[in-house]
Amino acid sequence: SPVTNKEIDFKVQNMVGTVDVGFPIRLEGLVYTHSMFASYEPELFPGLIYRLGDPRVVFLIFVSGKVVITGAKTEKNLTDALTKMYPVLVEFRKQNVTPIPGIPTPTLTAAAAQASAGGAAAATNDSQREMEEV
Repeated sequence: SPVTNKEIDFKVQNMVGTVDVGFPIRLEGLVYTHSMFASYEPELFPGLIYRLGDPRVVFLIFVSGKVVITGAKTEKNLTDALTKMYPVLVEFRKQNVTPIPGIPTPTLTAAAAQASAGGAAAATNDSQREMEEV
C-alpha cells in the first residue's frame, strides 16, 4: 500500500538560500575585519566562509556578489541572517571595478548611494557588535 505523510516522521534540518547582491565584494578586507567569524583561503575554496552566531547560519560569500546561506532551520532564519549581513557586504563592496565588455555594470540610485554611505557605517558597527555578543 502507498505510504502516506502521516506515516513518515520527518523534520526540516537545514535550509539553503541564495542571493546575488548585485555588486562585487572585497573578500580580503571582510576576512581581515571580521576574522573571528570569517575564513578565506582562496587556494582551497573561492568563497569566504562566514559563521554568523544568531541566527546560527553559515554564509559562503563570493567575490562576484553571489552568496549562499546554509544551516538555517526556517525561512525567517534566512531573511534575518541576510538582513544582518547585508550592511557588512555593502561596506566591503568593491569600488571602481573595471567593466567587462558585454556585461552590464550595476548602478546605484542616488537614494541607495546616500543610504549606503550614511547608514552603512552605523549599521556595520551594530551588526559587528551583535555578532561579537554571540
